[in-house]
Amino acid sequence: MATLQTRASARLMMTPAVVLLLLWMAVPLGMTLYFSMLRYNLLMPGMEEWAGLLNYRFFLTDPAFFTALANTLLLVGGVLLISVGGGIMMALLLDQPFFGQGLVRLMVIAPFFVMPTVSALVWKNMLMHPVNGLFAWIARTFGLQPVDWFAEAPLLSIVLIVSWQWLPFATLILLTALQSLDSEQKEAAEMDGAGAVSRFIHIVLPHMARAITVVVLIETIFLLSVFAEILVTTNGGPGIQTTTITYLVYVQALLQFDVGGASAGGIVAVVLANIVAIFLIRLIGKNLD
Repeated sequence: MATLQTRASARLMMTPAVVLLLLWMAVPLGMTLYFSMLRYNLLMPGMEEWAGLLNYRFFLTDPAFFTALANTLLLVGGVLLISVGGGIMMALLLDQPFFGQGLVRLMVIAPFFVMPTVSALVWKNMLMHPVNGLFAWIARTFGLQPVDWFAEAPLLSIVLIVSWQWLPFATLILLTALQSLDSEQKEAAEMDGAGAVSRFIHIVLPHMARAITVVVLIETIFLLSVFAEILVTTNGGPGIQTTTITYLVYVQALLQFDVGGASAGGIVAVVLANIVAIFLIRLIGKNLD
């Protein structure tokens, strides 16, 4: 009886927070769904009319949509490849004892705390600038022609900027997983004659598999909504070469003032993000079993 009363009291105390969370999520989503069914442009006030699924049809048949979808997938895949691969290497390096280890770890993690807009401006004006950037200076030092990154390789430039931001996060998670590995296992494998590569493949990598899966899940959810780096550096260009789903919704909402079309795009983006999240969560579940 006491247990039932305790459970009832716990649920009663949790109810306000749960209701507030549901309202916080449901109200904006409901409004977005409603606006996505309207022909609603801010340049034509008072002329809203019911459009049904027409906004979804226009958004999904827009030639820019498929390019934006491809750019989004390439951006997410490229950043995951660099951040996870680089995170594993950085974790292995930082796990070794050396002088100033604490300071180096702090410096490695620091980029994660830099605001996306600030880091994008630093990369654009101080590193990738074709005239005054650090990369241009290095190229001229070796007698090479500087690269205009945002004109010649715009999407790769965005991938590098975002990877620099997320590499510390992957390093931190993977380093924590690596430090939980029992040293006796590595010592036993070494005594049995296993080389460094063999120990990494058969002992270290399987031990880090769960942490890698978690990093991929968390990063993917956030990378699907990358926006500030694109706005500050390329504005989705040249043309639509760096336009992602998120940026395409921004263009329709705040540049074309098409609230209905932007709302439909937002719902499409939410559906795509949830499909990816469900797939990755199931993948994590299989790894944890």
